Parts: sequence; C-alpha cells; structure tokens
Amino acid sequence: MSQKGAGIDLDKSLGYLLKEASSALRTAMEAVLRPLGMTVTHYSCLELLAQRPGLSNSELARGAFVTRQSMNVLLQNLERDGYVTRPAQAPRGKVLPARLTPRGRQSLEKATAAVRSVEVRMLAGMTEAEQADAFRALRSMVRSLGAADEGA
Repeated sequence: MSQKGAGIDLDKSLGYLLKEASSALRTAMEAVLRPLGMTVTHYSCLELLAQRPGLSNSELARGAFVTRQSMNVLLQNLERDGYVTRPAQAPRGKVLPARLTPRGRQSLEKATAAVRSVEVRMLAGMTEAEQADAFRALRSMVRSLGAADEGA
C-alpha cells in the first residue's frame, strides 16, 4: 500500500525490513528471557561482561545500545542483586570496571541457552550458505554506515 512519490515504499525498503526483523528478534528474546527474570539489556550486559571482563559503564552502554544513565541504573541493580561486582573506588580515573559473579555466570548460562534457541528458530529456514551470506551482507552494511559516520 504505497503512494507514488510519497516517500519510501516500505514493502521494498531494506532498512524497514531490518527494523522489523530487529523488533521481532527482540520480542522473541524478551519472551524467553522474561521467565528468567531478565530483559534483553540485562542479558546483553552479562554477555558483554562474560566476554570482556572489566568493561566500564560507558563501554557496556555502547555494547548494549542503551544510554550511560540506563546502564548505570542496570549495573547498580545487578550489583545489588549479586550478579556483578564493581570496586568501591575506581582503580584509575572514574571508571568502575564491572565483573560477573558466580551467580551472574550461572544466570547467564541459562539466558544464553534461551537466546540461542531464538536464534536457531530465526535461522531455521536458511541453509548454512544463506546464513553465511546474510552475515556477510549485514557486516558489510554496518561497515559502510560506520565509514559514512566517520567521514561526517
């Protein structure tokens, strides 16, 4: 249902389709994480810390696609609930590097399995070659937009 000359034809817009896929993925992830007491941002934070221990609030916020303020609130809650630890004082500068606790790792293990099940469902209709092509195409898009942002 598009009107000629009225902007982007959403049925043919790759950007719109990517946003729709992103929204569907987030909804599916929220559905499997909710019973574990997590949100996608909570999971993302734990996953980032498992792979890159000691990240700062700002680095975690960038990696989880949220504001520094939102990440700060989440980190305070995760620390209060025993999922992460941060030093009382910054070892250098103002950065309080966060690390997963054993409870955080155990919680992440369950969440990772749940998120993997969503990704398996998402990719079920694609061959391995199609999955590899999609991965390359998306990486290329990210690089192209990143290069454009750097030049701006």
